[in-house]
Amino acid sequence: MLRQQSLRAQACPSIMERIMEILWYIPTHGDSRYLGAEEGARTANFEYNQQIAIAADNLGYYGVLIPSGRSCEDPWIVASSLISSTRNLRFLVALRPGLMQAALAARMTATLDRLSQGRLLINLVAGGDPEELAGDGLFLDHAQRYALSAEFVDAWNEILRASHEEGSVNFQGEFVSIKGGKLLFPPVQQPRPPLYFGGSSAPAHDLAARSVDAYLTWGEPPAAVAEKIADVKARAANYGRTLRFGVRLHVIVRETEEEAWQAAEQLISRLDDEAVQSALSTFERMDSVGQQRMLQLRKGAGRAREDLEVSPNLWAGVGLKRGGAGTALVGNPDQVEARLREYQALGVDSFVLSGYPHLEEAYRFAELLFPRFGISPRGVLPGRKITGPFGSIAATAKTPPAAAQSAAV
Repeated sequence: MLRQQSLRAQACPSIMERIMEILWYIPTHGDSRYLGAEEGARTANFEYNQQIAIAADNLGYYGVLIPSGRSCEDPWIVASSLISSTRNLRFLVALRPGLMQAALAARMTATLDRLSQGRLLINLVAGGDPEELAGDGLFLDHAQRYALSAEFVDAWNEILRASHEEGSVNFQGEFVSIKGGKLLFPPVQQPRPPLYFGGSSAPAHDLAARSVDAYLTWGEPPAAVAEKIADVKARAANYGRTLRFGVRLHVIVRETEEEAWQAAEQLISRLDDEAVQSALSTFERMDSVGQQRMLQLRKGAGRAREDLEVSPNLWAGVGLKRGGAGTALVGNPDQVEARLREYQALGVDSFVLSGYPHLEEAYRFAELLFPRFGISPRGVLPGRKITGPFGSIAATAKTPPAAAQSAAV
């Protein structure tokens, strides 16, 4: 297994020498070959989620994002169910301030980190849809949710830190109040699992700067991503901190550019105008600045490639129907690598990727791109890597050259 290391430990490496953390995605809301259509749809039952997790683990992905929200299965339970099916895969799981109590969240964090033997990553989610949040019993506005999130993280941090010293915590804030909080069993990772977070508003950037380890942005054009990174970096410097950075987006990679764009068009080929307008109305009501930025990338555009390609190889077609991350990198392996390297040059070292359907695309991306990033599949057995024999009898004694063999794994 190639252990992907943090870039912080490397002294001014060149872009080509830097190792990426590449995560995949568990579609706990269901999967499909066509956006917005029942045709080709798949139920996200345990067996299918397990298939994707095992594939990601074996292929060498650093971890998987498990989404959160009322359209998804609960991420903590899903992650727990996948521990025994995987060996090295990490689970990026959501903390939801306002929907969870900080002390209970600390206990859940420590438990899942312990049972997975240190394979937990934490994704702080403040929420961006007031209607959905109201359905979950949370009635705070955008500014209040970020104030709550800041207090929540502080209290959560204190309880996890105290668990290593067998201490207790008293915490008093506007939204969070704890008296004698105690955690008897500390997490494996010290002082706690890494904390990821994404948000595009000024309060979100400030929360990232003061409290998290890795800031994630959805896949915007590189110039826009550079601006966000610069702002978060400057704010973090004011707190005497440094952060890591990541990008969340979809990928549609094929051996040729023509095939990739054909696949992109096929993905949205079952969408009608009514479905697109319905999604647009839902996105417009949200108070998430990140969602509004996604919306602006494709608002008013048609469905032709020239309308939706908002930056070289960056396609906003996924956002015609899907909320959240609405862009995809589309192209051949050379093009997709070049675009990922562009983000990497800005300081990005984590990529949270996905593609439809997620099982097949996990294999496709790994087979076409991982050798370029120095990521090897796990559990490779010693000996020659050949793709035969074909049938019960080998048709030829000639085997593929080494380069072709490595690309085929």
